[in-house]
Amino acid sequence: MKTTVKKIVAVLLLTFTGAYAQEKETKNYDQGFRIGFGVNAGIPTEDPYDFNVSGDVRLQYDFSKKYSMTLTTGFGNFFQSGKNNDLGYIPAKLGFKAFVLKDQFYILGEAGAAFAVTNNYDKTSLVLSPGIGYANDIIDISLRYEHFNDFPVIKNGIIDEGLGQIALRIAYGFKL
Repeated sequence: MKTTVKKIVAVLLLTFTGAYAQEKETKNYDQGFRIGFGVNAGIPTEDPYDFNVSGDVRLQYDFSKKYSMTLTTGFGNFFQSGKNNDLGYIPAKLGFKAFVLKDQFYILGEAGAAFAVTNNYDKTSLVLSPGIGYANDIIDISLRYEHFNDFPVIKNGIIDEGLGQIALRIAYGFKL
């Protein structure tokens, strides 16, 4: 009986001590803003586009060591063969980043709008962008899938909507 009581008391003490330590760590964490400048290269998953190149600026607010909110914008271009067939766009995305392993590996989900700026195409598209990545104090490398709900594609010889891409982002970032 005494051994059981001692085990229960030990578990309770460890639990409350661990909870206090986690609470203290969160309170003492220096919350704040970071900014990152990234270069992206993507491979579209539908025709007629051949590849994508873009640059972005990401503002990040760190709630804690594990969770951050992001705001991303920039300029991207889907290239295809031929003259004046490219699709340029400006994305505006809001996201949530959660560090899941050693405060360096993360998952990220972003949603927003992509504003087409091509001369012959001026639609705005919903853009959804889940991804995974690695970040330290200055470097951020991520791989993501992006889906542009309203951008044109060719499926089975018919013009349709719903352009996807797999993209790699390499960025330099720092605290503000």
